[in-house]
Amino acid sequence: MAVWLSIGILFTFTAIAFIIYRWGNMKCIGVTPVRKFTFIAILFTSGLDVGLIMFPLTEFAGYADLVNSPEYAFSNPLAIEFGFWAFLIWAFYFLTSFYFCVIEPRVKFFEIPLIKFINNVVIIGTCAFTAYLLLTNLPWYLPDLGDGKSIVGSFYVIVFVVIAAAVYSSTNIRYVRILSLVSTWLFLGLIALMWAGAFLSDKSSVGEFFTTFALLGDYFGNIENFVLPINEYHEFYLFWWFAWSIMIGQFTARFVSGMRTYQVLFAMMVFPSIPIAIWFSVLYYYSANAIPTVGLYNLAMVIVGVTFVINSLDSLVRLYTDNLNLTVQRFGKARYIIGNITLISGLTLLFKLDFLQIQWVGALAIGLILGCFAYILKNHYHTVADIERSPIGNKIDFTKIEVAS
Repeated sequence: MAVWLSIGILFTFTAIAFIIYRWGNMKCIGVTPVRKFTFIAILFTSGLDVGLIMFPLTEFAGYADLVNSPEYAFSNPLAIEFGFWAFLIWAFYFLTSFYFCVIEPRVKFFEIPLIKFINNVVIIGTCAFTAYLLLTNLPWYLPDLGDGKSIVGSFYVIVFVVIAAAVYSSTNIRYVRILSLVSTWLFLGLIALMWAGAFLSDKSSVGEFFTTFALLGDYFGNIENFVLPINEYHEFYLFWWFAWSIMIGQFTARFVSGMRTYQVLFAMMVFPSIPIAIWFSVLYYYSANAIPTVGLYNLAMVIVGVTFVINSLDSLVRLYTDNLNLTVQRFGKARYIIGNITLISGLTLLFKLDFLQIQWVGALAIGLILGCFAYILKNHYHTVADIERSPIGNKIDFTKIEVAS
């Protein structure tokens, strides 16, 4: 699987380079454009999930353990965590977002019945994996509800409620803007809360934050090491990003509002990376200095993580239900909600039983990306080569999202 993953990565970056060369100055306009801050908020909160909030504190120690993982010796744990979550790999989303905004309307590869089916398998599987991640991390962050290690009944209830809230939210696209903005502000508030707790105490100083933050420079000095998989754990992350890439591109493409192609790439790689860098720096300071997070901080992280999950699942449920015509208009709200809650809850349990793996889902996504390229070369080479603008029907009209269902 490592070879398949490497092929997917190298193709992705080659395709991005060609897009910037060929269409770098073209304006990209989606079918439901929103203002730039809202677009960035939608991108950030739809493209990330609970892992951003809950993984780092459990991973820093592993990246620092060079006895068992000597492959991490080229950098520090903070830079490695950042490399697994930020900057370069957000280019995956750019590739798919550009494709669905500009190219897919002309070639309709994802309208082919078999391709549509496989794509929705990827989306539904990633939905369930997102809920599964929340379930498996709750014991660490809410030890008061259990023994701090095992999953108890209360955690299943929390995840079920989150799934239900996300499915309900997906019944109307207007909720995504509200959720995205709320998630963004909650995340920024969480950063401010934990930053103040660490660096404004008697034992710390603001200067120590900048010292910690400066460690991220090692990522950019060793960025080439993050292109191909470092080890099996990095492979897991990269497959996970590929699993997300097609659906996040498909979802976010509709909201682009006239930015030029190179600006979309810049926005996707830089703007989400800034709060991630600050957040990880704060968490790394807590980890390196053994500052406890029990109580208020853990609860705050769970609340923000839950909001992220609801936001992400909302986007994914809307995608696969639209693609498969399993809409509220067709089945009614009650059957729509019951059916989707049952499907995602059942698949979440399959991930819990190790019956499914996100690596398989990511491998399918790579297959779709490579298959799309082959399809274009065979059937639509001249159509794509002649593209000079976004689809004619796409206009910058910020009122469209108000009337969208």
